[in-house]
Amino acid sequence: MPRVRLDVAYDGTDFSGWAVQPTRRTVAGVLLEALGRLFGSDTAFGMVVAGRTDAGVHATGQVCHIDLPAEAWTGTAPTLLRRLAALLPGDVRVHAATEVPETFDARFSATFRRYRYRVTDAVHGAEPLRRHDTLAWPRTLDPALLNAAAAGLVGEHDFAAFCRRKEHATTVRAINRLEWGRDLDGVLVATVQADAFCQAMVRSLVGAMLHVGDGRRPPEWPASLLRLTARSSEVTVAPAHGLTLVAVGYPDADEFAARAEATRRIRTLSS
Repeated sequence: MPRVRLDVAYDGTDFSGWAVQPTRRTVAGVLLEALGRLFGSDTAFGMVVAGRTDAGVHATGQVCHIDLPAEAWTGTAPTLLRRLAALLPGDVRVHAATEVPETFDARFSATFRRYRYRVTDAVHGAEPLRRHDTLAWPRTLDPALLNAAAAGLVGEHDFAAFCRRKEHATTVRAINRLEWGRDLDGVLVATVQADAFCQAMVRSLVGAMLHVGDGRRPPEWPASLLRLTARSSEVTVAPAHGLTLVAVGYPDADEFAARAEATRRIRTLSS
């Protein structure tokens, strides 16, 4: 069964996150329904995603993989994107469908995930056409303070204070990029990139930094929380709608398997 990488974008506003939930509309549920109509509802696609985004979170660079029967893939490959476009709702698009080696794992072969978070401190709030992907902040934000707070969070740390812990899973992550800047339209954009993120981590980091940016906390405060071994009740989780997954990185094809094995070993405390 050929393995196929799908590059996916979606507006998360009307989705209850990525993962399939029986009674809720989710991105994976909508994708699998469309794929089932193309290849048969009894096909086991074995879908694996790079990052299971929460309800309301958007993506322009999400990646998942599926396994297709060889004849089905051969027969539909040239027209798959067009056919999916006709079946999918307007808030989900598949930008690319590429055959990859069976060693490719959308989740564990990834070397980084990159997110952006948009915030406006304009007194009039978010522009109407960007209200679904931009948080309106009621206080003036200082980019210098935001970047001072961000600097203390870069590197490999235990981010337990900023994560919703899962049993038998580590909260140690390596952030290699975290910075703020203003777009030409004046909107503040945080770019954060790491090997991976635990649940609610990016939004928790943003929430902490925003309280520094508006002057209510000192710049060293977010980094001081890294000494904690459990989630901090002082950290406010920023709303989901400002967050977008923009890119997932992978090594060269001959390194897919090794990267996946190493990631599984790191991500599980019991291994």
